[in-house]
Amino acid sequence: MAATTLDALPGAAADTARAAKFRQAAFTYLHVGILYEAAAYVFWKEGILPTDRGPAWLWLAIGPVITGIIVWGIGFRRSVWFTRAIWAIHALRLPAMIGGAFFPDPDSALSPAFFLTALLVVVVNLWMLARAGWDL
Repeated sequence: MAATTLDALPGAAADTARAAKFRQAAFTYLHVGILYEAAAYVFWKEGILPTDRGPAWLWLAIGPVITGIIVWGIGFRRSVWFTRAIWAIHALRLPAMIGGAFFPDPDSALSPAFFLTALLVVVVNLWMLARAGWDL
């Protein structure tokens, strides 16, 4: 009996490569979620977390739930449309990041370096989501 290799099964190899892209995108988004949660915690401790949208403890509790749902949808469910939707929603963050990094508000409690770092994180995440969502 001949051994089966991935080279002999081009469809299986492509499926494996696409699955890896979804896992990588999910893992990248997990890190983004952790960074957002950490930032929200620090903002809360520093007294700069907006309170007009609810108490801080609520957002600190909802953040991991949302991150978990997104990581599950991308990494385990491997939904192309879900991944593309998350890409589009995440892309909506770019104008605020660009504005804060390159056209900072003098009264802002956050430095342009914060926004520039966030911009880098968002662009890397968009890249990983696009690889999975559009099989690039």
